[in-house]
Amino acid sequence: MAPRQDDITAPLREDTENSPVEQVALTVPVTDDTSLPAVTFRTVVLGALSCALLSFLNQFFWYRREPLSLTSISAQIAVVPLGHLLASALPRRAFFPGKRWEFTLNPGPFNVKEHVLVTIFANAGAGNVYSIHIVSAVKIFYQREMSFAVALIIVLTTQVMGFGWAGVFRRYLVEPAAMWWPQNLVQVSLFRALHEKEERPKGGGLTRNHFFLIAFLCSFAYYVFPGYLFPMLTSLSWICWVFPDSVIAQQLGSGLHGLGIGAIGLDWASISSYLGSPLASPWFATANIAIGFALVTYVITPIAYWLNIYGARTFPIFSDDLFTSDGQNYNISAIIDQNFHLDVKAYEREGPLHLSIFFALYYGIGFACLTATVVHVVLFHGREIWQLSRSAFNEKKMDVHTKLMRKYRQVPEWWFTCILFLSIAVTVFACEYFNDQLQLPWWGILLACALAIFFTLPVGVITATTNQTPALNVITEYIIGYLYPEYPVANILFKVYGYISMKQGITFLQDFKLGHFMKIPPRSMFMAQVAGTVISAVVHLSTSWWLMSTIPNICDRAQLPAGSPWTCPGDHVFYDASIIWGLIGPRRIFGELGQYSAINWFFLLGALAPFAVWLAHKAFPGKDWIKLITMPVLLGATVNMPPATAVNFTSWVTIGFLSGFVAYRYYRAWWSRHNYVLSGALDAGLAFMGVLLYLCLGMEHINLKWWGDRPDGCPLASCPTAQGIIVEGCPVF
Repeated sequence: MAPRQDDITAPLREDTENSPVEQVALTVPVTDDTSLPAVTFRTVVLGALSCALLSFLNQFFWYRREPLSLTSISAQIAVVPLGHLLASALPRRAFFPGKRWEFTLNPGPFNVKEHVLVTIFANAGAGNVYSIHIVSAVKIFYQREMSFAVALIIVLTTQVMGFGWAGVFRRYLVEPAAMWWPQNLVQVSLFRALHEKEERPKGGGLTRNHFFLIAFLCSFAYYVFPGYLFPMLTSLSWICWVFPDSVIAQQLGSGLHGLGIGAIGLDWASISSYLGSPLASPWFATANIAIGFALVTYVITPIAYWLNIYGARTFPIFSDDLFTSDGQNYNISAIIDQNFHLDVKAYEREGPLHLSIFFALYYGIGFACLTATVVHVVLFHGREIWQLSRSAFNEKKMDVHTKLMRKYRQVPEWWFTCILFLSIAVTVFACEYFNDQLQLPWWGILLACALAIFFTLPVGVITATTNQTPALNVITEYIIGYLYPEYPVANILFKVYGYISMKQGITFLQDFKLGHFMKIPPRSMFMAQVAGTVISAVVHLSTSWWLMSTIPNICDRAQLPAGSPWTCPGDHVFYDASIIWGLIGPRRIFGELGQYSAINWFFLLGALAPFAVWLAHKAFPGKDWIKLITMPVLLGATVNMPPATAVNFTSWVTIGFLSGFVAYRYYRAWWSRHNYVLSGALDAGLAFMGVLLYLCLGMEHINLKWWGDRPDGCPLASCPTAQGIIVEGCPVF
C-alpha cells in the first residue's frame, strides 16, 4: 500500500535505502504516494497565474538600479492558502463520469504534487529572459527599430530551444545520484515544511513550519530598512568614511565601485542577487568561490592596476563603461554608420576603445573558465560519462529516487526533438526573412546550436554538483566576432542562441531533478515546463515593451533625473559587450590589431589549471580535499562582475561560511532541519516586502533624502589616478 502523505516524516530504519549524497539523504524523502493527482484544474490556474505574475514583476524590477529578483519560492509560499481555498470552494462534481476523459475541478485536498507543479510553472517566470537584452540594446541604446513580432520570435525560440538539449542529457544529469543539484534542496525542504505533519523536536525547539514563519516575518519586516529607510545597508564601506577625500582608499574600500575591502552588505537582496542563496551552496563550492574572488580582486587586479598595465590608472579600477585613451566615456554613436555597421574611418578618428583593468580581466577570466570547464569534466567525470554512454541504467546504478520514478511513463525522446528542430527552423527563417533587423545569417544559428549542445554536458555537471553555472557568453561573442565582425545585432543574437539555449537547458534539467526528488510524473513535468516557458516569454517581452514605451530616457544614465532607479545595470553590460565583440570586433581589441591580445593566454591557463589539480590528486590520493578544488568554479567566481560588485561577494562568502562550514559541521541537526527552510524564508520575506514598498511608495515617488539613502558613500571610487587625467568630479593628480 502506498504511504500516506503525512507518513514521509517517519524516521528511516537503518537498513532503508537512501541517496549516497548526504545532503540529499538528510533532505529528500524516499517514499512516494502514487495516488496523489498532479495535473488538476488548480494546478493549471495557480501555475499560470504564478508564472505570469512573477514574469511581470521580475522584468519590471530588472531595469532598476538594484534589480530585485523574485524567485519561485515567493509563489511556492503564496499559492498554499490559495490552493486550500480552491479545494474548499470548488465543486467536486465529476464531468463525463465513466468516460476516458472524466475529470473534476476538485479532486480533494490540495496536495504536494500539485504544489510542486505550480512551482515548476512559477520557475519559468522566476528567471530573467536573457534575450530581452537584445530588444533593449536595439531599441534603447542603438535607437533602431525592431518589430514586436521579430522580438517575440527571438524570445520564444531562445527559451524553448533548451528543451532539446535537456532531452539529450537527462540520462547524465538527472538520474545519477551524484548529480544532486543543491539549489533544489531549498525547495524540497520548503515543500516538506508546508505539507508534512511534523512533531516538535525532542528536547524542545521549533518545527520547520514555526521556524519558517518566524524567519519569514523577520525577513519581511527587516527589508523595509535596506529597501527604503536605510539603503546604505546594501553596502557599508567604512574605509570610505574614514578617508572621505582619498581616491585610493575609496577604490580599495568601495563595495559597489571598488575592490570592497572591508565592505559588507546587510541586505539579503544584494547577498543573493547574483550567486544565488549562499545557504544552498555546498561548502567546497563556497570555498572555491572565495579563493577565486580573493585571487582576482585582491591580488591580480591591484597588481595590474598599480603596474599600470594597459594604462589601467587612466580609468576607474572597477567599471563596465567604455573609454577613450584620455579616460573619457567613448562616444559609440559616432562610429556607427547608417547601415548599422562600423564606420571604420570614424573609429580610426575616435581612437581605440579602452576598458577598466577589472573589465579586461573579466574577459580573460571568462576565457579561462571556458577551457577549465571542459578539461575538468573530462578528467574528473569522463569515465562516468563514458560508461553512461555505453549502456543504459541498470538496477545497480539506480539510487532509490530513480527506482521510484520508474513507476511513471517517461517523456518520449521525440517530444524534445520536435521542439528542438521546430525552434531551429523558425529561427533560421526569421534570420533570413528579417535579416535587415537581425543581421545573422542562417549558418550562424546552426553554429550557435552546435556550441550549445557541446557545452551543455560539462556545464551541467558543474552546476549539478556545485550550484554554480560557468558562463559561455564570452566564447560565443568571441567566435562570431571573428567570423562575422562589425555586425552588433548578429553578435548578440549568436550569443543568445549559443549561450542562453544551453542555460535554459540547464534550467529545465534542474526542474526535472526537482520533479525527480518529489516524484512528479515526467510527462506532467514536461507539460508544466513547456506551458510556463511560453507564458513567461510573452509576459516578459510585453512588460519590457511597455516600460520602454512609457518611461522617458529609461537606461540612459546621463539623461535620467538624479536618483532615478531606471538605470538598467545588466543591459549596460550587455550593450558594452555588443560594442566590444560585435561592432568593433575582437580582432581590433583582443586580436593582432588590439592592445589586449595578451588576454588570450587565459585560454591556456584555464586548460592547464584542472590538470594541476588532477595530477595533485593522483600524487596524493589520500588527500580527499584536493579533489574538491573545482577550477571552473574557482576561476569563474567573478564571471558575474560586473554587473555584480565586490560587496555581493564579501557578504555571500561570509554567510556561506557560517552555513556550509560552521552550521553544517558543528550544528548538523539544526542545519538538516532549518538551513534550506531559512533560505526560502529570507527569499520570500524580501520579495513580498519589496513588492509592497514599490506599490505603496515607489509608484507615488515618495523618497527619503538623507545621508543614509546613498549606498556605499564612496563618490571618488570611480576616479582615475594617472597624472593629468581630467574627469568631472574627480581630483587631478
